[in-house]
Amino acid sequence: MPKSKRNKVVTLSKTKKKGREHKESFVNSIRQALDEYSAVYAFAFENMRNLKFKEFREQLKSSSRFFLGSNKVMQISLGRSASDEGKPYVHKVAKFLRGNTGLFFTNLSKEEVISLFKAFEEHDFARTGSIATEKVELKEGPLEQFTHEMEPLLRKQGMPVRLNKGVVELVSDFVVCEEGKPLSPESSRILRLLGVKMATFRLHLLCRWSTEDFEAYREALDLSDDEST
Repeated sequence: MPKSKRNKVVTLSKTKKKGREHKESFVNSIRQALDEYSAVYAFAFENMRNLKFKEFREQLKSSSRFFLGSNKVMQISLGRSASDEGKPYVHKVAKFLRGNTGLFFTNLSKEEVISLFKAFEEHDFARTGSIATEKVELKEGPLEQFTHEMEPLLRKQGMPVRLNKGVVELVSDFVVCEEGKPLSPESSRILRLLGVKMATFRLHLLCRWSTEDFEAYREALDLSDDEST
C-alpha cells in the first residue's frame, strides 16, 4: 500500500536555523553601521511604495544605509537601555521604533537629511482599507471617460450603469467613497479607473543620534512592555 502523506515527518530545523541566522545577520549589520556612519535617524513611513523607496535608497547608497525589519530586532540591535546600548545614548533611538518605522544611517549633514526627507513624497492610488481623503461622487449621466467595453466591469463594482447608444451611462448619482471612511475593494478599483490618487507615500523623521548629540523630532514611546514586531 502507498504510504499515507498524513504520517510524513517534516523537519523544521533548517527553516528555524535560517530564520535565526538571518536575524543575527540583521543585528550585526546594524551594529556595524553604528561604527561606519556618523549619525542614525529613526523614521516613520506611511503608504509605503516599494519601488519608490528602492529608488530613494539607490540615490543615497554612497553615503547612507536604510534598515527596515522587525522593530523589536532593530531595538535589540541598538540597545533598549543604557546598560546594553551599542553606543552612548543610542538606546534613545530604539524608543521611537514602533509601528511602521525604520533606521537611516548616514554621513550626510543634518540639514541635507532634513531637506531630503521633507521633499520626498510619491502620490499613488489608494489601496483597499485606506482612509478616503475626500468624497468622490459621480452624477447621473454619460461617463464618456469609459469605453463601452468597460460597462460590465463598472457594473461589477456596484455602479448603476448601462449602455446608451454605445456610451456608458450612469442611471443615478453614485458615491464612490466618503471622506474619512475606509475604502472598499470596489471603491479603490473605481478610483483607479477614474485616475484619482488619494495615497501619498511619505517618510517622517522621528529622531537623530550622533556621537555629539541626540535630537527628538517627535515624542518617544515607552518600551518597558514593548510587544512590537
